[in-house]
Amino acid sequence: MKIVQTRDTMSDIYLDAVQIRHQVFMLEQGVPSEIEIDKYEAMCIHFVLYGDDNKPIATCRLLPLENDRIKLQRMAVQKEYRGKEYGRIIVEKAEEFAKEQGYKVITLGAQITALGFYERMGYVKEGDMFLDANIEHYQMNKTLQ
Repeated sequence: MKIVQTRDTMSDIYLDAVQIRHQVFMLEQGVPSEIEIDKYEAMCIHFVLYGDDNKPIATCRLLPLENDRIKLQRMAVQKEYRGKEYGRIIVEKAEEFAKEQGYKVITLGAQITALGFYERMGYVKEGDMFLDANIEHYQMNKTLQ
């Protein structure tokens, strides 16, 4: 298993991230492509977790914000690999990267079905439920130590 990252939207790593996102968000959840692939792609750091067979298993991206904040987005794990800690592993890697870069707070919009996952990782729910891509979400934040 390995986790790699890129800012290069022409790289194979980025294309693997998009392939996972296409499967999970567009095909499984019905998110329109014009929402899923957005204007922030080139501004983000894209992470992909590969299995021992070099198959892309999980992905997420970090979008730098202002005031020492960074946003975790597009976290997805291929269906057959869910429940095997790959989501936790890639989020921890993204958090480690953010901390190394000097960010103090990581924020995200969590789908309701993922609230428990993020709470176990130390994220705190804030505010009211909101819709993103017609899916219920909550804002969550975590202070990076």
